[in-house]
Amino acid sequence: MTEDQRGGDVPPAGASLDDERPLADADLREIGESVAQESRSFLATVTEVAAGSAPEASMPLLLLAVSDLLAAGARLGATTDVVPPSRFEPDVGPDADLEPLRVNLANLFDGIDEYVEVIDPILGPEIEESTISGDLVAIVGALTQGLAHHDRGHVLEALWWWQFSYLSDWGERAASTLRALQTIIAHVRLDVDDDVAAEAEYDALQP
Repeated sequence: MTEDQRGGDVPPAGASLDDERPLADADLREIGESVAQESRSFLATVTEVAAGSAPEASMPLLLLAVSDLLAAGARLGATTDVVPPSRFEPDVGPDADLEPLRVNLANLFDGIDEYVEVIDPILGPEIEESTISGDLVAIVGALTQGLAHHDRGHVLEALWWWQFSYLSDWGERAASTLRALQTIIAHVRLDVDDDVAAEAEYDALQP
């Protein structure tokens, strides 16, 4: 079921947005709690990095955060389609203003923010430009909406949203961002002068 198919429906008479039918599958509740916990951890890390609280560790922290989030996303992708009890998405209020976060991340990645990715590696080699800051903020937005449902007790609704948005958007963004971050770290660690590399190799070979 797609977002558009659910978004246009109206709630049945007497429906309550605060009452969700008990989950028939305990595994779904466990997955929901796991994704919620990982989402909060990811949001906290991105927020701290954007605030400049750990400038020297920002890249490694983001590398770990995105990797952990993708592991949680893989569970969503491997799970059969989640079907909420209602055919409409409950209103969780206005979207959060993420522009300040995007600006701070763009400043952090100034000079290395843009990268090139393959749009669909299965269908062809077409590429497009993207930004690490923009992708991180898009992921934050998707996770935040799911958390809004989860915090209201709508576990299945949250799971549906996280699963749908993972498959349609943030999973791909996170995978592309992870590769970009890994590539940046690899360049920082491996792109050294030949003399420095030779000296390090010599030292490593000494008994």
